[in-house]
Amino acid sequence: MAVLVTGGAGYIGSHAAKALAQAGYQPVVLDNLSRGFRDAVQWGPLVVADVADRTAVRKALREYGIDAVMHFAAFAYVGESMEAPGRYFDNNVAGTLNLLEAMREAEVKKIVFSSTCATYGDPQHVPISEKHVQRPVNPYGESKLMVERMLHWYSSIHHFGAVPLRYFNAAGADPDGEVGERHDPETHLLPLALAAASGARSALDIYGTDYPTPDGTAIRDYLHVTDLAEAHVAALRYLDAGGPSDAFNLGTGAGHSVREMVKTVEQVTSRKVPVRECPRRAGDPVSLIADASKAVRVLRWSPQYSLEHMVRTAWEWNLKQESLARSSSGFRD
Repeated sequence: MAVLVTGGAGYIGSHAAKALAQAGYQPVVLDNLSRGFRDAVQWGPLVVADVADRTAVRKALREYGIDAVMHFAAFAYVGESMEAPGRYFDNNVAGTLNLLEAMREAEVKKIVFSSTCATYGDPQHVPISEKHVQRPVNPYGESKLMVERMLHWYSSIHHFGAVPLRYFNAAGADPDGEVGERHDPETHLLPLALAAASGARSALDIYGTDYPTPDGTAIRDYLHVTDLAEAHVAALRYLDAGGPSDAFNLGTGAGHSVREMVKTVEQVTSRKVPVRECPRRAGDPVSLIADASKAVRVLRWSPQYSLEHMVRTAWEWNLKQESLARSSSGFRD
């Protein structure tokens, strides 16, 4: 069974491609490489194209005999979306519309969609279940919610099987060290903390130390990227078995504060993480924790990795990248 993985040269998409291959599927990556990496495509062919190019997408669907799509291709910086909302609606929403129309024309009607907990906005309560009201507070979250609504209507009218997966906070790297997290610019807490530990950054900025939490810093639900990838395979199997279109939260159900993350990084790396305390950022919720019991029950999926595993695999990935960089520059230890 061939699966088109849009955005498969990116962080989560590349891990999903590996999980698909390990599960016996044939991943075919479609990525314009604007934010992804060619060397992250290791488990099948790469089609260099944009989801906005309906002709190219339709050609890939037919040429490779695609049976289903995993859709990761999207811009995903909240701050950037607040500065350039049109860019997010054009890429994330209009691009997805092109993809869905190409799928309809090619009669490919199964899709697993990379959504986000940002569709919920400021939580009214935690943990957050799928029944929580969806009221995004930024264009990024709004763009993902728009796609979820499109999937609802394509399921209803065109009989698509669609599963939006609402992630909380992806972290970590492939335990085998084959792929990992690379963003430019980097905005995620764990890689920034590791950069501070390694000396690549002067300090880790902690935004807000006066939250009503045990240590004053914000709390998030971190999920290992390999667990996240396995959830996508589980969602595809669910659709293959005839499961109806539905949305699922993905998280561990456990929250960790910024200071807890820093402490874990220090324990794993045996290095100090210099920090710089900064004021809160506007719009940052106190706590985001998933109720992922529906995914556990229906998809028969459950996370396997702890926060320590997330940090350790990410650190090992960082060390590997530093070693490769030294080798390519001719430097020897």
